[in-house]
Amino acid sequence: MDVPPSRLRRATAFLKGHKRWVVAILALTAAVALLNAAEPLVLKHVIDQLAAGASPRPLAIGIGVLLVLGLLREALAAHSATLLWRTRLAVHQSLLEAMVGRLHRLPLSFYRSEGVGAIMTRLERGVHGFVEAASEAAFGVLPALIYLVLALSVMFHLEWRLALVVLVLSPFPPLIAGWAAPTQTERERVLLAAWMRIYSRFNEVISGIVTVKSFTREEEEKRRFIDDVAEANQRVLRGVAFDSRVAAGQNLAVTLARTAALGIGGVLVLRGETSLGTLVAFLSYVSGAFGPLQGLSGVYKTLRSASVSLDVIYEILDQQEQLGDAADAVDLGRARGDVSFEQVRFSYRADQRPVLDGIDLAIRAGERVAIVGPSGSGKSTMMALLQRFYDPTGGRVTVDGYDVRQIRQLSLRRQIGVVLQESLLFDDSVAANIGYGRPQATRDEIEAVARAANAHPFVERLPEGYDTRVGERGGRLSVGERQRVAIARALLKDPAILVLDEATSAVDAETEALIQEALDRLVRGRTTFVIAHRLATVVGADRVCVLRNGRITAAAPHAELVEQDEYYAMLVEKQSRGLLVQLPAFPMPRRRAEDLG
Repeated sequence: MDVPPSRLRRATAFLKGHKRWVVAILALTAAVALLNAAEPLVLKHVIDQLAAGASPRPLAIGIGVLLVLGLLREALAAHSATLLWRTRLAVHQSLLEAMVGRLHRLPLSFYRSEGVGAIMTRLERGVHGFVEAASEAAFGVLPALIYLVLALSVMFHLEWRLALVVLVLSPFPPLIAGWAAPTQTERERVLLAAWMRIYSRFNEVISGIVTVKSFTREEEEKRRFIDDVAEANQRVLRGVAFDSRVAAGQNLAVTLARTAALGIGGVLVLRGETSLGTLVAFLSYVSGAFGPLQGLSGVYKTLRSASVSLDVIYEILDQQEQLGDAADAVDLGRARGDVSFEQVRFSYRADQRPVLDGIDLAIRAGERVAIVGPSGSGKSTMMALLQRFYDPTGGRVTVDGYDVRQIRQLSLRRQIGVVLQESLLFDDSVAANIGYGRPQATRDEIEAVARAANAHPFVERLPEGYDTRVGERGGRLSVGERQRVAIARALLKDPAILVLDEATSAVDAETEALIQEALDRLVRGRTTFVIAHRLATVVGADRVCVLRNGRITAAAPHAELVEQDEYYAMLVEKQSRGLLVQLPAFPMPRRRAEDLG
């Protein structure tokens, strides 16, 4: 597939800020081409002077001119190469900025369908491939054309009969390149898809290394990766062999041209119809002219490769930003925290049954509402709609009376704090992770929220305290420690609305007590949604809502709901079975939170 002109125009937009560099590079490469075209003429003059038995002076002048031309050419070429790399890196950065910016704005549905490894491979190979191909095409064509026009003109001027021989053979390199280009382009597409698949799987394996080790699948996963890479490399080798045959065919055409020129030119010299210097200069032009010819024929292949890279780039840049801000969207300011779900319906795909099917729920500012129900009932989906990671397919979600689709997304999400079952920490210091939502926070503010989140005692015991790096995804901390850092992060953000999504489900009972104590501080004065399977965490909620089959089937305080709703009573009975025993008569010692840390 050739590169559509409209797509090329869009791609050249990334050069707009670097016009001066581009013009300078083109001027320098054109000057180098002119110097290259002048060298054979000087060489002709020197040889003809030698053949005529001239004095050493013309020889010395000719050698001096050749040296000056060579030095000037290399100086200009070096400066051009420096500018070219500066431009390449600037365009590379502009493309990365555009693509990464788009990736951050894309809806979650995009990431549900794409693997992280595949996205990273597309990002790296797409940008690098396009910049390399574009540089070759943009800055290789002009000097090649200039040299080719000059060389052909001089060749016809020197000896038109030899020029005709060369002209007859000159179409062969471009024809061979045109024949090979579709195969080479398809190979690039297949290889890119293969590398995306390989590194998507590899990313999954590394992210889930605990699971891999627990099932003793290390050797199998290593073998799978190595085999896939070996298969891709075999495809690369077959491509190299094909390209080598193509290059050999092109080089053979050059050899035929030079041999024909030498044979016919030698006869003309022997007959005295042309000079030896003319023949030497002509042979120099033949070698020089076929280089640009092969380069120009390679431009077609380069443009096809650029097309593959552009497809990858614009697959991301042209993704529909389905959840963009409305033109009249408002900034929320500091929210009160009133939240309402009004006849909300939602399905992830049009051909699937609704995950939510007519949700009606009004929450007053400062109210604590728990949502319980079986897995897949839509609890986390409700919270995703509240944060506007998706838009409902029916009904609306409001905050302080505003439809969330009419609120600027950054403004909306600044009002919402989230603590998840597996809170993500970045490979940075504890302080940086706590201050992630407020980078300008002082160390005193960070330590204050860490104390409130029962995180301060264990942080002080870390090798470098608050400056200790937590590792990728917080891997150097325990699950409970990560949760307390996440709670401190949410406290520092100071949101009006709080979402606790299974925030204590993955920890032991002692750690849960610490986390629950921190959560009690966190929820004060905030509208809070508690999503939980462990019902012990929802007892203190103002209301417990039972979500089943995409609908809220019951809503009341815990004690009332146990009496009113059979399903909820069954959940309570199942989770408490075997736990309600006669307590010993002697008093149990009360342990301080610091002792449990």
